[in-house]
Amino acid sequence: MELLQHLAIGFETAITLNNLAYCLVGVFLGTAIGVLPGLGPVATIAMLLPLTFSLSPISSLIMLSGIYYGAQYGGSTTAILVNLPGESSSVVTALDGYQMARRGFAGKALATAAIGSFVAGCAATVVLALFAPILSGVALRFGPAEYFSLMVLGLVASVVLARGSLLNAMGMIALGLLLGLVGTDINSGALRYTFDTPELMDGINFVVIALGMFGLGEIVSNLEHRESRTLTSVRIKGLMPGRDDLRRMVAPVARGTFIGSLLGILPGGGAMLASFAAYSVEKKISPNRAEFGSGALEGVAAPESANNAGAQTSFIPMLTLGIPSNPVMALMIGAMIMQGIQPGPAVMTEQPALFWGIIASMWIGNLFLVVLNLPLVGLWVRMILVPYRYLFPAILVFCTIGVFSLNNSVFDIWMMAVFGVAGYVCAKLHCEPAPLLLGFIIGPMMEEYLRRALMLSDSDPMVFLERPISAVMLGLALAAMLTVLAPVLRNKREEAFVE
Repeated sequence: MELLQHLAIGFETAITLNNLAYCLVGVFLGTAIGVLPGLGPVATIAMLLPLTFSLSPISSLIMLSGIYYGAQYGGSTTAILVNLPGESSSVVTALDGYQMARRGFAGKALATAAIGSFVAGCAATVVLALFAPILSGVALRFGPAEYFSLMVLGLVASVVLARGSLLNAMGMIALGLLLGLVGTDINSGALRYTFDTPELMDGINFVVIALGMFGLGEIVSNLEHRESRTLTSVRIKGLMPGRDDLRRMVAPVARGTFIGSLLGILPGGGAMLASFAAYSVEKKISPNRAEFGSGALEGVAAPESANNAGAQTSFIPMLTLGIPSNPVMALMIGAMIMQGIQPGPAVMTEQPALFWGIIASMWIGNLFLVVLNLPLVGLWVRMILVPYRYLFPAILVFCTIGVFSLNNSVFDIWMMAVFGVAGYVCAKLHCEPAPLLLGFIIGPMMEEYLRRALMLSDSDPMVFLERPISAVMLGLALAAMLTVLAPVLRNKREEAFVE
């Protein structure tokens, strides 16, 4: 009964004309950037963050959320039609989706992706509505020691689940933590790592880092690749799947939704890990597994359901604990801080309209996405054909304007350029920038909770082991780290990344 009352508050907030408009704008932009290879939700959200100053907190977060889960929908379109995934989470969809398109079933593949995404998105939002209040209630009992240990576990999990070299992932986390220390110490007022530069007294703005690493860095990396986009078919037919096709979808969609909902909560997991896991499971247990790789319907339904479910449930740790599970959630936390909202369990009790309004908007956004994806498929097809050389100048202009508008400072533009070069170098060295951004966001919070815990315990470090919940989370972090340090697992993840 209480849940229904909360949802009523959420829908009352979400269905206002203003918020409906921003939800539609968000999912439309999300679909567009998912369709266009070379763009992504992280860079897009970072570019739009300065614009959210003029919006209400709920409108801005509804729009940014729509961009994220909308991108998961759009990424499947290019994966199916061009064999060029618009999003990393759509890589697996291309394996069977493109083969279906080559056989003349592009419409059926697109419909399967849309239906699976819609069902999974709605179901995952139910999971979010059911479990977020429970987790938030538990988190209200956390003290500084528990929060510090939780953040340690989050950072370790992001290292464990990141692709490529373990050493590279740990190095990026450490670099992010160090960058988070730049500025004025809150307790002592001392300047740290500012190098006598007045512009660094308030620290480095995370928008500058995000736009540099993900925006400019991606632009340079994408310009290195030659463009070769060949559509399997300009005219898409057969968008309505038959009864037999719908029967084949049911089990893969259900399994993909379950896997995605579970893995989306994990730090560093999210949509990409969920789609790979769902495809692997389906390939082993599906009665039609012989068709995988040559155009299996299940090979589209399962990963598309999983990546959308994972995108929705990744909001749970962000909304309830104030812990980002991926770079997009880190930007969402940044957006909340810019709006004067302290992320964490208190959001649900202090601002219920914001908390439940975001959840309610996800159901509405998923409905919008079905309308946008299938009837407007002709528009997305035309967007695929836009050469990247025409897109990157506009992206560069938006990045520059967005960064300058933060503080009207040319220094921020130069800093963005520096991080753009760093992002390109990281791409060449196979160092993912995502752990750096997570470390940068979580680092200052970790330091604050560490100091609070030590002050309350008279500087006794054993407080982190004496409190049961804190000790369990540190134990899980240690176990996860020891597991991934095993030579067999370490070699496998590095080989997979190289391939």
